[in-house]
Amino acid sequence: MNGTDAMGVSLDTLMGTAYGDAAGSVMPPIYQSSLFTFGSYQEFEDRMAGRTDTALYTRVQNPTVAAFEAMMAKAERAEAAVGFASGMAAISSTLLAFLKPGDRVACVEHVYPDAYRFFERMLRPFGIDVSYHPVEAFEDEADLLRDVTLAYLESPSSVVFRPLNLAKVTAHARRHGALTVIDNSWATPVFQRPLESGVDIVIHSASKYISGHSDTVAGVVVSSQAHIAKIRDLTLPLLGAKLAPFEAWLLIRGLRTLGARMRQHEASAQLFIDRLATRPEVLKINAPGANTVPGLTGRSGLLSMELAHGVDIRRLADGLKLFSLGVSWGGFESLILPAEVGLRQAGEQNSMQRFGVPANLVRLSIGLEEAEELWADFAAALTESAA
Repeated sequence: MNGTDAMGVSLDTLMGTAYGDAAGSVMPPIYQSSLFTFGSYQEFEDRMAGRTDTALYTRVQNPTVAAFEAMMAKAERAEAAVGFASGMAAISSTLLAFLKPGDRVACVEHVYPDAYRFFERMLRPFGIDVSYHPVEAFEDEADLLRDVTLAYLESPSSVVFRPLNLAKVTAHARRHGALTVIDNSWATPVFQRPLESGVDIVIHSASKYISGHSDTVAGVVVSSQAHIAKIRDLTLPLLGAKLAPFEAWLLIRGLRTLGARMRQHEASAQLFIDRLATRPEVLKINAPGANTVPGLTGRSGLLSMELAHGVDIRRLADGLKLFSLGVSWGGFESLILPAEVGLRQAGEQNSMQRFGVPANLVRLSIGLEEAEELWADFAAALTESAA
């Protein structure tokens, strides 16, 4: 990974550090236990009174989960972290810990669709006002966050991948006393550490690049000890969306290779971007890279493009052999997601419709297969789709 910690240890080395036990294991054991017992009345009393913090009950605390949380906190240069059963559990538990009826939320446009649905179907009926604003407004309107309780950010934003100058946004937020929360799933701590730009709370859908194997659904929140303590005290135990020990163990496995995987995703994405830029079928590529905004040091394998009129997107998707149709991203496999499919999602108006995502947009997750083979597959299908 890029950078070193305060002791001069690279994050690649940090993530590979052994968490062995007395048997010499290089991986922490899986504590697949619902509860933990105590050797004496005094030990039990001390724990229940909060004088100690030894493991008590896996809904709120587990040694395997704690090992993952410690690794995530170090990766993001945070004081503490707390794991959840999904990215949405991390989002909802964080917002419900810090918001109350009458509060106001300012959210970036093109937010993750399920986060948008949570804002509209859960927060708004509870009396919390939510407004949506483009990237430029967050950066340039100094008074946008006046009387705002919480600014909910993504950088880059979903689907269209527009990055934010986080230092400018957090400066406005501090001036008005607004809490800043960001979803950092796209960049990961490898390419962006928002806390260093002044963001208060960082959220990850750990199902994506943190896991990296498409076999885990999880979320994690990293922040100060005080903010994490509030989440642990209120929403983690009472909403119950805890991270399970086995999933935490899988996430530890994923973190140990995160740097290497992200650099390969970046290299393969760069190959695609360079070649897509020469194709007449492609009108626009959405894929921010290193130094697009301060603090962003690289790009992930998730990008989107707008295709020219006449390209048959259905034919393109069905013609691919190495790309599968599917949601999510961040694993070994390469995926394609046409926006026109998302725009047909049943139910309430989703964020893609509200914020004008064009129907000719296609999202790609460039996986870890051999890049030249992926390109040959995509180029052939693209040519055929425009014939």
